[in-house]
Amino acid sequence: MLWRPRVHGADRIPLDGPVILAANHRAAIDTAFIPLVAPRRVAFLGKAEYFVGRGVRGRLTAAFLRALGYVPVDRGNARAGLAALAAGREVLEAGGAFGIYPEGTRSLDGRLYRGHTGVASLALSTGAVVVPVGLRGTERVQPVGRLLPRLARVEIRFGTPLEFSRYEGLDGAPAIRRAVTDEIMDAIAELSGQTYVDSYHRRPDELRDAA
Repeated sequence: MLWRPRVHGADRIPLDGPVILAANHRAAIDTAFIPLVAPRRVAFLGKAEYFVGRGVRGRLTAAFLRALGYVPVDRGNARAGLAALAAGREVLEAGGAFGIYPEGTRSLDGRLYRGHTGVASLALSTGAVVVPVGLRGTERVQPVGRLLPRLARVEIRFGTPLEFSRYEGLDGAPAIRRAVTDEIMDAIAELSGQTYVDSYHRRPDELRDAA
């Protein structure tokens, strides 16, 4: 009601069966906007510590995240990536909708970066269709480093579902996972209007470590 986002193509999201919503990532609030405008419950991963807070505020936060469909996962260990994929696979094998950001992190410069192949692994191993999503304007609602959101126009575009049954049984092939991921990222780039960069996004802390 506050942001009145412009939503295009929400009717393209299948109302039943396993589906992956693969989106660009511009702001932390992206994970709230997508479930609020989608016609079905969408599960996103949430840090496990958000679900174990104490006191009234902690319990309210956990209840709110569960209501949005967040799935708790421990991201603070070396096996976090595998845990995330396992959580997503569980949602999809139960016939649910799972949201994912193939870039792996928020874009800090507005460009769209190369996708990690976890999205392809999930699609190929579960048979889920992939609906590409393009978010525009959420970076103005909640710029990096800003805790409270502000009012700004937001646009959310859902693309034509992509299905990859032609690769059935080939989810273990790295080249196939790469090709599927690149096809998904091309669709996201068209929807989001971002410039595509064929390299993985590196956060400032990673650049400092490399230096």
